[in-house]
Amino acid sequence: MNKWAFSFIIGGAALWGTIGIFVQGLYELGFTPIEVVTIRVAVAFAALLFIVAFKNRQMFKIKPKHVPLFLGTGIFSIVFFNWAYFTTIQEINLSIAAVLLYTGPAFVTVMSRIFFKEVITLQKSVALLITLLGCTLVIGVFPLNAEQLSVYGVFIGICSGFGYALYSIFGKAASSRNYSSLTITFYTFLFASVALVPTSGILTRLEPLFTMEGILLALGLGTVPTVLAYLLYTAGLQQVESSKASIAATIEPVVAAMIGVFIFQDQLTPWQFVGMFFVLLAVLFIQKSKQTNESKQVRSLERPS
Repeated sequence: MNKWAFSFIIGGAALWGTIGIFVQGLYELGFTPIEVVTIRVAVAFAALLFIVAFKNRQMFKIKPKHVPLFLGTGIFSIVFFNWAYFTTIQEINLSIAAVLLYTGPAFVTVMSRIFFKEVITLQKSVALLITLLGCTLVIGVFPLNAEQLSVYGVFIGICSGFGYALYSIFGKAASSRNYSSLTITFYTFLFASVALVPTSGILTRLEPLFTMEGILLALGLGTVPTVLAYLLYTAGLQQVESSKASIAATIEPVVAAMIGVFIFQDQLTPWQFVGMFFVLLAVLFIQKSKQTNESKQVRSLERPS
């Protein structure tokens, strides 16, 4: 499992990067950002309900004292960071909002030190700096026009990064209680759906959803970059430090950028290609340091006392 855990993290993040394919289609049908988020979590919950009921109903069982962990992943993370992210887009623009969202790994590193006693190593610090630089270049935030910024927009953008980070923290805590990735993901989207469906206004906008295009887009959004992505990421999170997992997950904007090039005919600048290289370099750097540490541990165990 340890051998595959890092691949699960990267695979889940890569699937997150495909979200634009489905979101763009739903926007064209007239849905607002918060309605798209609601469609995403509701379809994901329905799919997970079917999967858990079919696979093993014992996975529905959780201890009442652990409910706050799933409120954390579902409401404080999924719902909050999506709201903050879309608000930042409206206040500033998409590029800067995305950069602020990817302050998440820094929050994860600090909180992992506080709650899980994970060591903040030189490798993690370097990887964080490379990641932030790479994401900034990939998203094309330069040249920066200071007139675009607002104090409120920047604050909410940083809040989106904090909410994004909370999934790794609450998810890691839940997995340490021996809950499977399927159980964690199921209750995450259960609580997210309970919070969003009655409040987002989606119940009054069902007509465009019940078309062939709407159904296909909703099913795709709820399964590929949601159920499959979160199952993979959560499974990997059980074996990988949450701080390292969050850095590896920044492969997402690279995948999103490549999809923009090959599907939506976006044009990338040389600086964006440099940014992709930096993100990939950070992921490889973290993976290499993980393998080195594991090799040292194996050698220390083999060394006679």
